[in-house]
Amino acid sequence: MNLRDALRTTGSTREFSARPVDDAVLFEVLDDARFAPSGGNRQAWRVIVVKDISQRRAVAAAYLDAWHDYVAHLLAGVIPFSPLASDDDRLAALAQRSAAEDRSRPDDFSERLNEAPVMLVVCANLEVLAATDRDLDRYQMVGGASIYPFVWSILLAARERELAGVMTTVATRNESDLRTILSIPATYAVASIVILGYPAKRLTKLSRKPVGSFTTVDSFEGEAFSPG
Repeated sequence: MNLRDALRTTGSTREFSARPVDDAVLFEVLDDARFAPSGGNRQAWRVIVVKDISQRRAVAAAYLDAWHDYVAHLLAGVIPFSPLASDDDRLAALAQRSAAEDRSRPDDFSERLNEAPVMLVVCANLEVLAATDRDLDRYQMVGGASIYPFVWSILLAARERELAGVMTTVATRNESDLRTILSIPATYAVASIVILGYPAKRLTKLSRKPVGSFTTVDSFEGEAFSPG
């Protein structure tokens, strides 16, 4: 598959066929993904392939609990876990928690996470991240630049092998539970859970905003960038 097609057709997939993913194929995916860029080439990622059924169920439970919080925000009409959320937003979301739980269905992705063909927990080594926004008086995100290109490379490498999947960060809300389940040391943060498998169906047309809607010239409020 050429790169342009891969970039335009690699979406988030949450429905998988019953076909198992061989360890050899998963190894190849990770073997390609490891060439992702990272700050200082320190490659601060650590991947846990979760196979044990009891651990999978525990990870899935931590995810589902956080997912209910996510849905509660949506029901309250606020952006889930927004860094700029007000106290009123937080209280409104909290009030919708029971309603969010009532919306769970047995066949939902969030309810069946433990059944996923491949479950990867990607961690970030905080000891080697260059988080240049560490001391700014705002939400910190720069350190992720050394981790998430690797996660995206996993999804692209999977696409090359007819696999599909999704990167989810929901369960990081319950990071302390994940630390206990997977024996993750305090010097590592949970960056993502990546789910992979052979897709039940392929999404080939993705919907995205046009370039001119998010790219401007010379200033934030500058004119929309165009091809000329």
